[in-house]
Amino acid sequence: MRRVAVLVLALCAAPLPAQASHSPNTLSAAERAAGWRLLFDGRTLAGWRGLGYDTVPSAHWNVAGGAIHKVASGNVPKMPDGQPANGGDLMTTDTFRDFELAFDWKVVPGTNSGVKYNVSEEYSLANASNHAALGFEYQVLDDSLSEDNKLATHRAGALYDLFAANDKKRLKPVGGWNSSRIVFRGNHGEHWLNGQKIVEFDLGTPRMDSALAKSKYRVLKGFADRRSGHIILQDHGDEVFYRDIKIREIEP
Repeated sequence: MRRVAVLVLALCAAPLPAQASHSPNTLSAAERAAGWRLLFDGRTLAGWRGLGYDTVPSAHWNVAGGAIHKVASGNVPKMPDGQPANGGDLMTTDTFRDFELAFDWKVVPGTNSGVKYNVSEEYSLANASNHAALGFEYQVLDDSLSEDNKLATHRAGALYDLFAANDKKRLKPVGGWNSSRIVFRGNHGEHWLNGQKIVEFDLGTPRMDSALAKSKYRVLKGFADRRSGHIILQDHGDEVFYRDIKIREIEP
């Protein structure tokens, strides 16, 4: 009997993937009751704007086929890390501290993008020159063709430049929809992909401090400070699609 009780408690404590059996960009009754809300209505970019802009940078983003569409930038001036010199990261107008975020995404051949969180607009504008968000990044990538596929910490699902996805990662082929989830609660974070937890980390630990010290973020004082931050869809110049973006704020 005790073993059964322990199992039930463990299952109740573990966050479950947000998998909906209904149409994208809608919420089920159970999701609404659990506190989920949509960040994208499937038709407009209401609730979003460009980082450092008052409006959506429409040359970079639009809505197509019920998805937020990053328009391919083509041959434009780029930063050393490949991001556009005059980019347009898309940012939620609201900020979130402790949350569970779910979203679907699909790429075209060679795509490099990402979903960022724990992002301060003020910090980003003070430390980046190209309207690029500075925060933790769930990497969105075509692992087969993108030039950023050489490092495990730069491939799809990774906590970019910090922790690679584990061996539970199962990525859909290019053109297929992947379902992802980010859990950020207190100092604990998780990345999920297609129903599997593939990254787990804790801020303020030797493991995280070591990863930060080896990463591109080591020169950015305060980068990993915990904050109420915006959710960001990255403009890395490449075409990508996002849909069914929803969030549930949770107690710390």
